[in-house]
Amino acid sequence: MFYPAQFEEAPEGGFVVTFRDIPEAITQGDTEAEAMEMAEDALLSSIEFYLEERRQVPAPSVAKAGDRPVHLPASAAAKVLLLNEQIAQGVSNAELARRLGTRPQEIQRITNLSHATKIDTIDRALRALGRELTLVAH
Repeated sequence: MFYPAQFEEAPEGGFVVTFRDIPEAITQGDTEAEAMEMAEDALLSSIEFYLEERRQVPAPSVAKAGDRPVHLPASAAAKVLLLNEQIAQGVSNAELARRLGTRPQEIQRITNLSHATKIDTIDRALRALGRELTLVAH
């Protein structure tokens, strides 16, 4: 999953990076390479707040001229898809845990970016919501 970012030259030098889809993610770097590295960190950190607050994470918009794609790691993207589906269906952690035969605390860990979760576990949770995780290589 990639989010389009705008890299603008800063008057004092370097680059300021913003995301139209995730407005909380703002960062900068002295070089384009550093700005990209900082953009990946800012995107991940901002999305972590959405997950912690159980707010729907906006889907990436179509890139416009001049945008640069910033990669969201596959594990984070899968967790975003899971949380967004839970919110869309109005399914609580307790209800999803019931469907999976586990505890609500386990579901909380599944959607925590700091917790390493097997992709099969996320896929199983999505299947419990009637969805399927599909991976496509580009």
